[in-house]
Amino acid sequence: MPKFLFAAPARSGAARCAGVVLGLLLIAGCSQGPTPVPVPSPAPEVAAACADLIKALPAKVLDADRRETTPESPLTTAYGDPPIEMTCGVTPPAGMAEAQSQCFEVNGVGWFAKQVENGFIFTTIGRALYFEVAVPSKYTPEANALTDVSTAVHKHNKLVTPCT
Repeated sequence: MPKFLFAAPARSGAARCAGVVLGLLLIAGCSQGPTPVPVPSPAPEVAAACADLIKALPAKVLDADRRETTPESPLTTAYGDPPIEMTCGVTPPAGMAEAQSQCFEVNGVGWFAKQVENGFIFTTIGRALYFEVAVPSKYTPEANALTDVSTAVHKHNKLVTPCT
């Protein structure tokens, strides 16, 4: 039986460098870049309070890491892929006026839920700031994301009217 010997081809420094660059590009291609999230235009005092709330949000939601948004804004953040988008200082959603009867609480924070094509959008209800959490259906049950953010919302978004 004949034996075959294979020798690895000699690589030049440039070839090794090209291999390293290619590897880094592959890794970068797999990483999450900033996700586009529309930025609201609230009053300055609302924007300041919202910035504190966004800063206080946890590093992870539903085990998904926090990620950057574009355009950069202290009023938005996101988690995971597909992104769970969070926006503070939004206008009340349609249907919110009748929502007091549709209010549900998660850890002492009241929420209005609106089902959309690809998941749910939850908006705080009965609080000084309107804070929105858009959760894609990949994370079913979507309301579980609210447990991860409720501590920050409870601390940084003053209760005005409790859920009834």
